[in-house]
Parts: sequence; C-alpha cells; structure tokens
Amino acid sequence: MTLEQVRKEPSPYGIDFFIYGVSMCGIIGYVGQKNAPDVLLQGMRKLEYRGYDSAGMAVVGGRALSVMKDVGKVDEIHSRHDFLSLRANAGIAHTRWATHGGVTQANAHPHVSSDGAIAVVHNGIVENFRELRAFLQSQGFRFYSETDTETIPKLIEHGIRQGLGFVQATEDALRRIEGRYAVVAMNKDGTVIAARNGSPLVVGVGDGEYFAASDIPAFMDYTKRVVYLHDNDFVVVGRNGLIMNNLKTGPVERPIDTIEWDAQRAEKGDFQHYMLKEISEQAETLAKAVKQDEGTMKRLVDDIQNAKHVVLVAAGTAYHACISGRYVISRIAKKHVASVRASEFENILHMIDRDTLVLAVSQSGETADTLEAVKMAKTSGARVVSIVNVAGSTLHRESAYALLTNAGPEIGVASTKAYTAQLGVLTLLAYALQGNTEEGRRTLEVTRNQAYNLTAASMRANIRTLADVLKGKEHIFTLGRQLEYGTAKEAALKIKEVSYIHVEALQAGELKHGTIALIEKGTPCIAFFSEANRRETLSNAQEVRARGAYVIGVGAETDPVFDFFIKVPEVGLCNPILQIIPMQILAYQLAVLRGKDPDRPRNLAKSVTVK
Repeated sequence: MTLEQVRKEPSPYGIDFFIYGVSMCGIIGYVGQKNAPDVLLQGMRKLEYRGYDSAGMAVVGGRALSVMKDVGKVDEIHSRHDFLSLRANAGIAHTRWATHGGVTQANAHPHVSSDGAIAVVHNGIVENFRELRAFLQSQGFRFYSETDTETIPKLIEHGIRQGLGFVQATEDALRRIEGRYAVVAMNKDGTVIAARNGSPLVVGVGDGEYFAASDIPAFMDYTKRVVYLHDNDFVVVGRNGLIMNNLKTGPVERPIDTIEWDAQRAEKGDFQHYMLKEISEQAETLAKAVKQDEGTMKRLVDDIQNAKHVVLVAAGTAYHACISGRYVISRIAKKHVASVRASEFENILHMIDRDTLVLAVSQSGETADTLEAVKMAKTSGARVVSIVNVAGSTLHRESAYALLTNAGPEIGVASTKAYTAQLGVLTLLAYALQGNTEEGRRTLEVTRNQAYNLTAASMRANIRTLADVLKGKEHIFTLGRQLEYGTAKEAALKIKEVSYIHVEALQAGELKHGTIALIEKGTPCIAFFSEANRRETLSNAQEVRARGAYVIGVGAETDPVFDFFIKVPEVGLCNPILQIIPMQILAYQLAVLRGKDPDRPRNLAKSVTVK
C-alpha cells in the first residue's frame, strides 16, 4: 500500500486515521489544555536516546483517534509528515528501539485496536505474546505487525467486546501479560492509562495537566512535580485527575515529589552532541557525587563491616566501575569485595545468604539484569543497597537505601559522567571504610580539579590528532594492570559503542598468553599505567612495539616506547577517574570523524530494560 493509498482509504470503522508512512523505547503521554502534539513532539525528541529507529504519536480530537508514525528519527519523520498538523488535548507518543519485529512502518508504535478506538505505546517485552496472539486470532482478530505490542490494544478491545469498560478491560489485559512492561493506553474519549511492571514509567503532575513518560526530561520543561510509579501500579488519567491502583494490592497513594534537576541540564546548549556536553560536565558532577549524606555513608560502612560477604553487582559501564571499585576498596580499606556481572549473578546465588551485602550499581536504576540480580539476592535473604543516579527508580525503591551519584540527567547513550560519578562514590566509600572520609574528600577534590583540565579544549584538540590516526583502523587493543584494567575495559567499550571499531581490553599481564599473536605492524595498542605498575606496563608496551604496534601511552610521564602519549596527572587510587576521560573524548572524536552519531549508536539504547 502506498502512502497516498493510506491517506485516501476510508477506515472501515469510521475513525479518522492519518497513518503517514505507515522496543527498548521512549514513552510520553499527555492530558491537559495544551496542544498535545506540541508537548509530545518535544517529549519524543528528549526521549530519542532511548530508541531512534522509528517513532509515532496518537492523539484524540473530536472523540476520534488520529495516528501518525513512520520509520526514522523523530525530526526526519516530522519533516516528512508534520506531527503538528494534528490538533488535540490528549495524546501518546513513542520512540522505538526494536526488540520484537523489524524496523518497519507497521511495527512502529502506537499500535491500535481493530476498531480504531484504542491506541497503545509500550516499552518492554510481552513474553507470552505468541499465546495471546494465537488466542486473539481464534477470536477473529487480525494482526498487521510483527510486534508483541499489537496484542495489547487487541486484548483491551476483546475485554470491551465482553462487556467491560475501557479501564477494566485494560486492567484485565495487563493481568494476562507476562514480562516487564511500561504501557500507556488511550481511548478515543481521551482517557489515558499508564501502567508499569519492571520497565520505567513516571507521572508528571502540572497545573491541570498530566504527563506519563519513560524519563523525567521528557516533561521537565512543564513541571518538576513527579509521581514515581511502583511495579504493578495502574494510573487512570481523565477529567477527574489521577486515580491510582495497584494490580496486586488495590487502591494506593503515591507521594508527589519535586525533582531538583534544572531543565537546562538536559539540553545540549552550545555543544554539538550530548556526549561531548556530558564529558565536559565531569568536574561538576564529581563534586556533586562526593557530597554524600554522612549518616547514609556511615550506615553503609557499618553494613559492609558487619557483612560476611560483599558483592558489587552491575552491568555494562557500571560493571567496569565495580571492577575498579573492588580494587580501591581492597587497597584502601583492606576489605575483600567481589564484583559480578548482573547477568551472571545466578551462578553465585548458592553463595548468597543473609550474611551477604549486595551493592548494586546503575545509572538508570532500571537495568533489567541488575534488577533481576537484586530480586534473586533479596529472595536469598541478602541485604541490598544501591549506588544509583536516578532517585525514585526501581533499583532505588528495591534497595534498603541508596547512595545517589547526583550526576543529573545523562542523555547520551554511552555513559560518561555517570561512570566517573560512580567511581567517585566508590572511592569515597573506600576511604570511609578506612575511617578517613575527609582524606577521601580532599583526594577527590584534587581529582576533580584535574578533571576540569582534562575536559578542556586543548585536550580535545590533542585527542583529535590521535583520532585522525586511528579513524581508519579496524582493531584496537587496550592494556591495563590492577586499577587500570577496569579503565582498559571501559575505554574499549566506549570506543566500540560509538565508533564501531573493534576494541579488545586485556589485563596487560595476559598479553603473552595468546593475544600477542594478533599484533602486527600498525596495530594500535593503548596502554594505561600508574606509578605503581609503570615498569611492568612499559615492558608490555615494549613487547607489542617490537612486533610493530602503534603504541599509545596514558599516564603521568611519557617514555620513548610510546608513539603517542596522553598526559594524565597521577592521583593514585583515583587514577581510574582521570584516565578514562581522554578515552571518552577519543571515542567521541572517532565517532564524529567516521560520520557516526555518538549520541545514538546503532542497535543500542540508554536503559537496557529487557534481559
């Protein structure tokens, strides 16, 4: 069917459809007096870091649904079809990162019921969608997409056909869904329902208007008053305001909190990309990270000292912070701490009991693997505390208490400032365990001042020279020992994430155990070193240099073995905080030189809310 045919074909249900061009994802819903498409379009732009392969919105005007969706980024779709040509006071919108079904017009959200009366946007996975789809097909429903989401509006419609109202039918449909989800459903009368189970969703409360979104920045320009939804919460937004229920416990009340973030912190300002802006903010965010509540820090110190086992749990970038964090805690506090990838936590579950403290680390607080590990730990009797950036997130609520990293909104998909904030909190914790919190603050203040210099324009220009050398390479190796190994891992991830160059991180001492066979003339090798391991790491650098490698050194003092050197001041156990900053800049520069969008790397989304 061509675009013109879609525009001209009358709906068999008498509903006015405008399907122009027709999930880790971003969701935004609005009910109020403003023109909904204005609010939704702005929200979609701010949520695009959560998904950017397709987008769409549905609005209600004159008791009819109008839907517009297509493949591409939000502004690409808007330039073709003009979301603002729609007029309404209620609507829902979505930016998609495909999980079920390819990137096609039909698979884009919102999805609608067969009678065109209900539209749904969804983040998560309906794990039993095949069974539900088969049941609905047996009831005469036809499906037009490959997505699991399409089962939701049709399940709601099925309930309505059985005599239920929209609210009860939606509640019944959600009870039948298995898996993690955030859902916003809208009826043609303008009633909006927001519900979550495992995937992020927050409600914004304005002056006679309401928002539902995957993340606060989507509506921060309109209100700072938010309601953090709990799992199985079910919120009806209509003419009577908010009506809140929980699918398991019945009617509930959730407090309205006021966020402290400045809306400007979620904007790019004069920067070309969010990633560069967030790299440049790290001196500020480190200062905020170490301003921890003394009582909460003491409570965590006591819990760690009293625990028989302490396990750091995280995924992705946060896990690399845990690798460095366990070394810092071991070196400063002489306390053994294990670090475990959240996705592998089940393999050590037999060792977890009520004498275990699990310290979960996350930027979003919504990472599915980390939340699943926390759930298993709590079931085994362990005490769970978190280090998290987003107050009110699922991880925050599932923890006994939390240390907040205070990095503010991080929009770039590749984490930068949140990572160094996590390292800052873990380092301060190590000093607190030693009984030297003030020494830790002084050390981190020195580190923060050096971070300011490392994010300066002069460093970016220097790194640009290196990026010009590396931009055409297919493979890079990063090497580090002890504390620097975590940095080597994170540096490799950053470059891979945004430039798509293959990078392998190695513990430098393992180089000779196989990988050195891959070193040939011109192979880039980045070696991280400190005063504590300078001699050994330089020896490894010489080994790859002898085999023709192009060797890049990152440390306090250069050496003839290096073809290129990045000077980073020595700050002892805070080295991981500083040494990663030039690598973040390098990853960014490589992405730009290779024509890639560093804010929106392919196949990735900010919060991995499915396992």
